[in-house]
Amino acid sequence: MLLTSAEAAKLLNKLKDEYQSVLENEAMSKEFLAAVGEDIESVRPEYDFAATQAALESLEAKVRKVKHALNVFNSTTVVPGFGMTIDEMLIYIPQLSQSKMRLANMRSRLPKQREQSRASQSNILDYRYTNYDIAAAGAEYDRVSELLSKAQLALDAVNNSAKLEISL
Repeated sequence: MLLTSAEAAKLLNKLKDEYQSVLENEAMSKEFLAAVGEDIESVRPEYDFAATQAALESLEAKVRKVKHALNVFNSTTVVPGFGMTIDEMLIYIPQLSQSKMRLANMRSRLPKQREQSRASQSNILDYRYTNYDIAAAGAEYDRVSELLSKAQLALDAVNNSAKLEISL
């Protein structure tokens, strides 16, 4: 079947939900309690060990195939405008986000800022001075912020348009 990366991720979540459902059904029916003297067969839940194990193995195989197809897709599909594969972009975007947060802090500093005194009795005033151009930090913040937005949009476009083949 041909799917976009976004559709494959949704399929993967659906398979994981099905797997969890089988596990929960197994947990509720693999054992049961019966009171002394109670007819055990009348309270025995329906449970087929072999069928349950087969269902779990089948779902595990499907999850492996979808994850493998996504991994291959992510490591071979280049994001237009960036010259990076999807898996590189998945590293690059958090790096940009981290830079953006760091630069946001730097651009909001004052050139000279009074520090809290270390001792309440001290008459000495401490000042913290920036050792960089605050305007340059602001300009770099704007550049990184714009680049991050472009990267996210480019990745979203690929994930919602490019198709990958998955054989289930």
